[in-house]
Amino acid sequence: GYMVGTATTHRMIFDIKEEDVYWCAADIGWVTGHSYIVYGPLANGTTGVMYEGAPDFPDWDRLWQIVEKYRVNIFYTAPTAIRAFMRMGTEYPKRHDLSSLRLLGTVGEPINPEAWMWYHEHIGGGKCPIVDTWWQTETGAIMISPLPGITETKPGSATFPFPTIEARVVDDAGNPIPKGEGAGYLVIERPWPSMLRGIYGDPDRYVAQYWQRFPGRYFTGDGCKQDEEGYFWLLGRVDDVMNISGHRLSTMEVESALVDHPDVAEAAVVGRTHDLKGEAIAAFVTLKEGIEPTPQEAERLKAHVTRKIGAIARPDDLIFTAELPKTRSGKIMRRLLREIAEGKALGDTTTLADPSVVEALRRRYEGAES
Repeated sequence: GYMVGTATTHRMIFDIKEEDVYWCAADIGWVTGHSYIVYGPLANGTTGVMYEGAPDFPDWDRLWQIVEKYRVNIFYTAPTAIRAFMRMGTEYPKRHDLSSLRLLGTVGEPINPEAWMWYHEHIGGGKCPIVDTWWQTETGAIMISPLPGITETKPGSATFPFPTIEARVVDDAGNPIPKGEGAGYLVIERPWPSMLRGIYGDPDRYVAQYWQRFPGRYFTGDGCKQDEEGYFWLLGRVDDVMNISGHRLSTMEVESALVDHPDVAEAAVVGRTHDLKGEAIAAFVTLKEGIEPTPQEAERLKAHVTRKIGAIARPDDLIFTAELPKTRSGKIMRRLLREIAEGKALGDTTTLADPSVVEALRRRYEGAES
């Protein structure tokens, strides 16, 4: 079942052709590496690039150098990496001939529209379709994604479920939420070939974690909404949906509003406990080169979020940082940011690419509060 899921989705979503050179730039130890560096591509007889190393060594054009050298046609990476490239500017991709690219993909977390457009224009030359893919370790293969040449895309939306996948957005009681009428929980209605069958040594946890919340349906643990046209917009983990004075607000919405500001390269938002509001918004922001991290800049960014979303979304805390804590595969570790914002002891940091980032960020956050 797993091989059916990975091979089929790899072939159809990435429009694999005999002559293609395909590159998934993930860490091979992550599930994306399993499914879309190893098993899917090998099952389809695809020529693939494998790279072990950082995207910024010896310089920030390392990946584009590889694309040019091996004439890569299909490139698949994480939104976090794209935002890091945005921060460094267009100088680096401009050094290389990227004309061999015909299809781009994203994976790992929802991509904000600003990063989607930058990726499309500056890496894809304005001509490459982008497949914004949603799936999980537990699903084994991509579940929601555009099909290139078939699906009309919207920047920031994973669009529609893969054929035969029945996805729904439901409320707390498990009732479907009508299109265009707000956010809820993403569930899968029917089994699929590459699905998780159990948790090793703990079958009861498997049932409790994935099947108990909405009996008969797989609970993904992700928030989601559908627009009036039925497009799926992923909002991140349910843990990342904040309750601000009774209003449900996705961390991704606030992050997207911050990144929309021309001074911001990257942002991560978490909720922290607040005595009156239930939760308060803590924003960690990386500015573009040349922008000074001043109190006046922080106020400008808070005001920008208010204009984009409303006063309810104005960050309570806004901390500037040179780097955000990320895994080696490029995902922001929001769990650690929540622990910093709550003043808690840090949990497991073994998957961090640079553990020193967290300690520096903790000191800065504690200094801002005092």
